[in-house]
Amino acid sequence: MRLHPMPEFGSFTLLLALALSAYTLVMGGIALWRTRGMAAGVDGGAGRLGETARRAGISSFVALSCAAFALVWGSFTNDYSVSYILHHTNRDLNTAYKFSALWSGQEGSLLLWAWLLSAYGFVLRIRHKVDVRLSAFASTILAGIQVFFLLLLNFAAPPFAIQPGPVATDGFGLNPLLQYPEMVIHPPMLYLGYVGFSVPFAFALGALMMRYPGEKWIHITRRWTMVTWLFLTCGIFLGAHWAYSVLGWGGYWGWDPVENASLMPWLTGTAFLHSVMMQEKRGMMKSWNVWLIFSTFMLTILGTLLTRSGIVSSVHAFAQSSIGDWFYGFILIVFAVCLFTFFKQRDHLKSENRLESLVSRESSFLFNNLILLAACFTVLWGTLFPVLSEYVQGTKVTMGAPFYNRVNLPIGLFLLFLTGIGPLLAWRSTSLRSIRRNFILPSIAMGVALVVLLGVGVRPWQAGDDWQATLFSLVTFTLAAGVITAIAAEFLRGANVVATQTGKNLVASTVLLVRRNTRRYGGYVVHFGIVVMFIGIAGGAFNQSHEQEMGFGDTLKLGPYRLVCKSYTQDSNKNYDTEYALMDVFRGSKKITQLAPEKRFYIASQTSSTMVALHSTLASDLYVIYEGQNPDTDRPIIKVFLNPLMNWIWIGVLIVVAGTFLALVPNLARTSARAAAETPVIEAEVHHV
Repeated sequence: MRLHPMPEFGSFTLLLALALSAYTLVMGGIALWRTRGMAAGVDGGAGRLGETARRAGISSFVALSCAAFALVWGSFTNDYSVSYILHHTNRDLNTAYKFSALWSGQEGSLLLWAWLLSAYGFVLRIRHKVDVRLSAFASTILAGIQVFFLLLLNFAAPPFAIQPGPVATDGFGLNPLLQYPEMVIHPPMLYLGYVGFSVPFAFALGALMMRYPGEKWIHITRRWTMVTWLFLTCGIFLGAHWAYSVLGWGGYWGWDPVENASLMPWLTGTAFLHSVMMQEKRGMMKSWNVWLIFSTFMLTILGTLLTRSGIVSSVHAFAQSSIGDWFYGFILIVFAVCLFTFFKQRDHLKSENRLESLVSRESSFLFNNLILLAACFTVLWGTLFPVLSEYVQGTKVTMGAPFYNRVNLPIGLFLLFLTGIGPLLAWRSTSLRSIRRNFILPSIAMGVALVVLLGVGVRPWQAGDDWQATLFSLVTFTLAAGVITAIAAEFLRGANVVATQTGKNLVASTVLLVRRNTRRYGGYVVHFGIVVMFIGIAGGAFNQSHEQEMGFGDTLKLGPYRLVCKSYTQDSNKNYDTEYALMDVFRGSKKITQLAPEKRFYIASQTSSTMVALHSTLASDLYVIYEGQNPDTDRPIIKVFLNPLMNWIWIGVLIVVAGTFLALVPNLARTSARAAAETPVIEAEVHHV
């Protein structure tokens, strides 16, 4: 009988983590039950029981860290006695990809989910003194989620299962699509986002269960929610950039079911981040916010199910299994618990105020939420429709990109519109004078932009079959001009007020203004990043492509570029064989670069993949693919895309990231008594309240 010390150690630590999490759930729940209705400081001994549950939760993080280490160790030591290591790595795999093999398959990715959840739980339990009882509720709920994933890992998808028969000398290799630098960080980013929403969910459910007074739970979870949202944003766009660079179809978003699965919780999470301000400021939309965070959490579980179960066809679904029933059961249990708690405590969620005017900041948040939810429902319907159609009719009917575009383009434009006007409206009601003052500059900017765009030829009625895309671009560019002007005017107006009161110059006044309300101005920066992304997306209306067979010395022209084939070359290393073309790129008569699009054949997995060559500028991307040889003529085929404004999308993401970081920085007013005294006066003048 063979001994497998490290796999057995990994299995033991998973079982230990399950026992510790179950203890946290049960004993934590008993401790909370015993202390219900008791005055603060009186717990009848339940405090010690709760403390043991908290420590068990902390220990589960240590146990899961050991399990994750054991799997990574198996990958680096080529332990092919473990079935997971055998099927997802090979000896000649690059070091970074051996590490990323941890989340390349179903069992490993579930282990990553559980480990990240235990890490979030570890931080929450260490910081429990912020509010001991609410943290205890959240900790117990997190333990319940942890128990579900550990049951999966111990009984349905064990990552340390031993491969029967003799130990193989080499593994089957990692999926070639995953052998790309971004795939080392894209899945962890996405999972940090998915898993992170468990924390605000746990706080929201806990606060509702204990009828927690006030909005303090929102303040406690604000940073959790924003950081989680940031991780999910980065994960989505890293995935989009990976699709653009690897899949070789010239685009970055194909409304693939797994792409959609990541977008849905992002949409509801974005809605929550906006509407939660209404609860903080005006005591409104409490039930709405609770269900937004409940829905966001359940959509993250649905996203994990779609990614890892294989119930939908996707280029991103790297696993096939029968764990779907476990997830269906878990989602139903979570929904039942949320529904029961909501109906039991719904009188605790009564709004303190009502909507007073349709022309107000509150109404803009409300419309923003409705639009985001409409987009989410559209994506959910399109994603699940193939599954539903197969269940009802026996035939799988897939919803293509035209369905999503037709519905979501108007939604996106309305969101862009709200991004501009929302911050310009006052709380409760906006006066006509305020509307005239705040909207005149953006309106002028939009008018000027429209005239310029029409002047340079962006005319839908002359675009033939592309009139819809051209119209979308025209409206987007026009709205973007108005929104950017509105944001700039807000900064300028506030800086002028600060400059008047402090005597500082405009730059110093702007810095001081931002530092005194990082949340507000960080939000403006995020909105600016969103606008920049919209500009990049609108550039897609002017994409061009051309494909032709190219022998030595042949020329291909597209837009301002001319490509000349210099040679075709073959190479190989231990992991893969490669063919690539060398293409000189000219703009006019000047050679500006040489590109080398590749086609790789991976030896271990016996599969091939494409490596796109890019020449990227702020104006456009030249995107070149070597598609292989025409079997009829034996001549190489080159396909070239010219994608205008593509970089604006990635730059927009970076601005969104910067804005979110800015919004997370504490206000200067919190640390300076003088600034605190000045801030209300300045705020009143800046925001006309």
